[in-house]
Amino acid sequence: MTHYNQYQQPIGEPIENWQGAQRPAKKPLSGRYCRLEPINATKHGEDLYRAFAEAKDTRDWTYLLSGPFDQQGDYLTYLTHLETLNDPLHYAIIDLTTQRAIGSIALMRIDALQGVIEIGSVTYSSKLKRTRLATEAIILLLRYTLEDLGYRRVEWKCNALNQPSRAAALRLGFTYEGLFRQAMVVRGHNRDTTWFSIIDHDYPTLQAAYQRWLAPDNFDMQGQQRQKLSVLIAQQLAITTGL
Repeated sequence: MTHYNQYQQPIGEPIENWQGAQRPAKKPLSGRYCRLEPINATKHGEDLYRAFAEAKDTRDWTYLLSGPFDQQGDYLTYLTHLETLNDPLHYAIIDLTTQRAIGSIALMRIDALQGVIEIGSVTYSSKLKRTRLATEAIILLLRYTLEDLGYRRVEWKCNALNQPSRAAALRLGFTYEGLFRQAMVVRGHNRDTTWFSIIDHDYPTLQAAYQRWLAPDNFDMQGQQRQKLSVLIAQQLAITTGL
């Protein structure tokens, strides 16, 4: 339905009683398999550095704006700085089985007035990649921002050449929105940036699929998924649309 103002110009749909969203607080977010804790150099630094150091090379840092860190002291200094920030707000990802930090992630570009926020700085160690914890960490942030804090839009942005990040966004149900050409210069190279989003109207369908995917009976004894998230999202969309 198209809405018009008094001049018969088309305008967007009204958002009644909009007061903005809440800013995220520095508090833990708990899931079934992992917990997100606001980053703390003393508490998480050694575990994170050791987890990242298990990689055979530094390719995991290619598309990030920080790192790699050759010395643990340099990494701890970096984390100490991150502790002081509210935007971006960095979290350590804790494996509930081992109680060890094995990756980090952030909420950033926080615009509470407009209800827009971004998930970024996704830094996963080999212990975290391709596990249910890796997916749950992002689902926890989606739940926190869209359900608890009242955001209308969650963004995902990445280097246009970062195929794993693009695939991750699409797998989670983010919608591709386009390419920002020559958006940045990173490490002396041009970066075109791809934009994705999930908006509040998308979320209920996605959340239902997320919960089905995260259910313990969707994983075998080795922790391998029985049903793909993409299949569950497609099934849930069919239920929602009646197709």
